[in-house]
Amino acid sequence: MDIKNLTIKDVKNGLERKDFSSQELRGEFLKLIEKENPKLNAYLSVFDESKFDESKGILAGVPCAIKDNVLIEDTHCTAGSKILENYISTYDATVIKKLREAGAVFLGKTNLDEFAMGSSTENSAFGPTKNPHDLTRVPGGSSGGSAAAVAAGLAVFALGSDTGGSIRLPASFCGVVGLKPTYGRVSRYGLMAMASSLDQIGSVTKNVYDAALALNIIAGQDKFDSTTIPKEVPDYTYKIDDSIKGLKIGVPKEYFGKGLNDEVESVIRKAILKLQNLGAEIIDVSLPHSEYALAAYYIIMPCEVSANLARYDGIKYGYSIAKKSNNLLDVYLRSRGEGFGEEARRRIMLGTYALSAGYYDTYYKKAEQVRTLVKNDFDEAFKKVDVIVGPIAPTIAFKLGEKTQDPLTMYLSDVYTVAINLAGVPAISIPCGFINKEGKDLPVGLQLIGKHFDEATILRVGRNFENN
Repeated sequence: MDIKNLTIKDVKNGLERKDFSSQELRGEFLKLIEKENPKLNAYLSVFDESKFDESKGILAGVPCAIKDNVLIEDTHCTAGSKILENYISTYDATVIKKLREAGAVFLGKTNLDEFAMGSSTENSAFGPTKNPHDLTRVPGGSSGGSAAAVAAGLAVFALGSDTGGSIRLPASFCGVVGLKPTYGRVSRYGLMAMASSLDQIGSVTKNVYDAALALNIIAGQDKFDSTTIPKEVPDYTYKIDDSIKGLKIGVPKEYFGKGLNDEVESVIRKAILKLQNLGAEIIDVSLPHSEYALAAYYIIMPCEVSANLARYDGIKYGYSIAKKSNNLLDVYLRSRGEGFGEEARRRIMLGTYALSAGYYDTYYKKAEQVRTLVKNDFDEAFKKVDVIVGPIAPTIAFKLGEKTQDPLTMYLSDVYTVAINLAGVPAISIPCGFINKEGKDLPVGLQLIGKHFDEATILRVGRNFENN
């Protein structure tokens, strides 16, 4: 059975035709994971059993993977950190409940940058994930394990989280589809918080149609998450194949300046031309505060990180040296110092500094003001266009270890993605071409950005693109 390229639709059709049972399919995936995962390190844990009802639901019998910062009851959830190495989840995240009700089969938990902090999945306490297209390169981060698993065929689809590009960047680097929904469209209850005003759960899939199917399941208001919006969830597959003729697509001049690799720009320009040939009207737009988005993000996000990660103190749960010390301060300092990795400690310290007396107004307040300007830029642009397009990243997947010694260079990988999280709008990464390096074809992702709660339009544009 060739399972590597199976989509959600393929699995549903195969089960209906009785080509295989859900147990047989799951067994084949577990065999493939056992064979391939030692090379990729995409999965941190694989489940021996998965409780599901194969007789009902849109995802009945469909094997999926879950990023290891989303809680699944009675399973390990490490967030890629030593500090939570032995933590067992006590409840299901809302998205997990919804997937269970839809009949999905959970194969295991995928690797990530520690607490979702990173752009390469090299910050995991359990080793880096490798890119299936070239094992010497990163898969992107922080949802690199989910993207690598789907790209390598080790899951039909996966869930990830996106705080500043953490679904879209690995989707681009691994050549799969990555959707970040509108902030408030999908419940964050049961997602380990990194930066609460930016985090959003989304999907990694093999095509755009599957992204729409997955969103149908996980979207909706949740009484356990007060940031979810009481808006009806449409059927995102409805009219997804309709033409995009006459649709207005904006191209921001700020996304095609200094720093964008020439080969990446060429691939993106060809993709935009293809959209034009499909009948879309291409319009130049401006997002004038884009150049400040990265700086604002890397103040707001660490501030929220420092607050959210304060709970990991060596007392309540997680890694602790309490048994080795009688001094409370020593327990706090050593437990956090030994339990957190370098990047987590860096961001906690940056955030704590920016929030400290005398600096709050200078840094955090100013960054929030810039955030408002960034959001206003999108609001103005969307008065003229239906969708905005551009690159996901300034480069293709880079080499393992290439940027780990220079955090600023690593942060620049997020230059085209963080503004979307600051504004709270939806965006999707779709494969749009390849660049050959050292004999390997490495994927490039096209970013489609939509209006608040208008995932349906970016999904339609993406579907048209991949079908033509």
